[in-house]
Amino acid sequence: MTRKPELPAGYVETPGRKRRRPAASSQRGSLPPDDTIVGKNPAVVVPRDEGLNVQGKTRANGYANGTTNGHTNGKPKSKDRKVIDGWEEGSDPRIDLNPHFEFGGSWGVSVMMLGFPLLMYYMWIGATYYDGRFPTRSSSSETYSHFLRHLGQLAYEGAFPTLRAWIIYWSFFVFEGVCYLYMPGVYGKGKPLPSLGGKQLLYYCSGVSSFYFTIVLALFLHITGLFKLYTLIDLFGPLMSVAILSGFLVSFIAYFSAIYRDATHRMTGYPVYDFFMGAELNPRMFGWLDFKMFFEVRLPWFILFLVTLGAAARQYENEGYISGEVGFLLMAHFLYANACCKGEELIATTWDMYYEKWGFMLIFWNLAGVPLSYCHCTIYLANHHPSTYSHSIPTLIFFYTSYLFAYWVWDTANSQKNMLRARERGYAIDRKTFPQLPWKEVKNPKVIQTETGDALLCDGWYGLARKIHYTCDLYFALCWGAITGFDSPFPWFYPVFFAAMIVHRASRDIVRCREKYGDAWAEYERRVPYLFIPYVI
Repeated sequence: MTRKPELPAGYVETPGRKRRRPAASSQRGSLPPDDTIVGKNPAVVVPRDEGLNVQGKTRANGYANGTTNGHTNGKPKSKDRKVIDGWEEGSDPRIDLNPHFEFGGSWGVSVMMLGFPLLMYYMWIGATYYDGRFPTRSSSSETYSHFLRHLGQLAYEGAFPTLRAWIIYWSFFVFEGVCYLYMPGVYGKGKPLPSLGGKQLLYYCSGVSSFYFTIVLALFLHITGLFKLYTLIDLFGPLMSVAILSGFLVSFIAYFSAIYRDATHRMTGYPVYDFFMGAELNPRMFGWLDFKMFFEVRLPWFILFLVTLGAAARQYENEGYISGEVGFLLMAHFLYANACCKGEELIATTWDMYYEKWGFMLIFWNLAGVPLSYCHCTIYLANHHPSTYSHSIPTLIFFYTSYLFAYWVWDTANSQKNMLRARERGYAIDRKTFPQLPWKEVKNPKVIQTETGDALLCDGWYGLARKIHYTCDLYFALCWGAITGFDSPFPWFYPVFFAAMIVHRASRDIVRCREKYGDAWAEYERRVPYLFIPYVI
């Protein structure tokens, strides 16, 4: 098929339901150059695909004919073909021929899908009704059934998903979607997708302008009294319920929509597990609104920052000042959300965009888990007088300075790695977004070339430790908990959870990279023997 003249080589629209498209009667417009800032309607330059070459065309129940539970039925894989991230070259990309079941498979993810919402309610009840402590039976004579009914009653009375909560949550959701499409931004380029013959997706990145516009609008609504920011604290329970229900609702729509549109990717054949991990790789709306990018960058971190901003507004209104502890969290959450936005075009080449599918794990976590469980440090400070958690001036100075140092390492480490990827793809953009930090890119870096065409960076921060950005992330989490003190366990949920998560993710990444890069990865481990902390571990 002849590519339309307005498309740059290598771009492809996220594949959806296969159908013939009539030839365009006129050229739709040209993609902007790499450094162009654009706004308005990016949908006018949606790249079109050349058609997906799928070999297994005869299908039953959404899977290629001749497969059972996602495995080839008595048909060994070709020895001269590589299996790259669960996809064998030349095979049907909708089938995972080399599945690795994580989190305990179907049973494990079922427990997670049911258990985490319950944990969120348990923590909220403890933070709200038990002064930040674990909810426990009132006496040894109280039966567990009565205690559980009591917890359920508290959740029903204080966290019922009211109409107002639905309107607030989804108004924000839709507003950010409109900002995604129409606020000024830049274009980013994803990694080549092996299942699409090395083609790449184009991402429209307007996170910076969207974030700042959101802050200005939120402050305007607060100052004018149209919507007080601390409403997010007052209605935290109902908003949490709406977020949890929305996570399930969107997950069901995403899963069954992908099956209906024949847009599934790397399916194992185990419905519960596939529902959790996702059915579609790069779902989009209006051609440009990439759901994974939208959910990961904007919704969770914007909500987290706005909740903390609401706590600061409440404290200022009640006490006439903002404590150093609340100010610290406000700074920390602003920097994290801002960093996701200022480097949004570089996120296009990350593991989440390139490999992870859009399923319950990403959807629920970004709609509910991240913004409404990571914020318990904020909730604790909002529910207590500053005198109950105040730190000395030297301690606060240590928190602020050490955090800013860790942020510098984290920001520049991510920038060094992602700038290398972007330059490899010929789509690097030197943006002047805030804050600009020294050593954000290594000039003429030392790299190890691989057979896949990806270069492994073994210079800069990644010449000291292979996962140094995880170390900084963990330090952030520890600071978020430590700034609240030790009177409540709930602010420490995020640090404990994150520590377990990064250990799992690092081990998962090591296994995948050893399989994918072979000798090149072994050489990388030889040159950079430390994983998290230079000269320590």
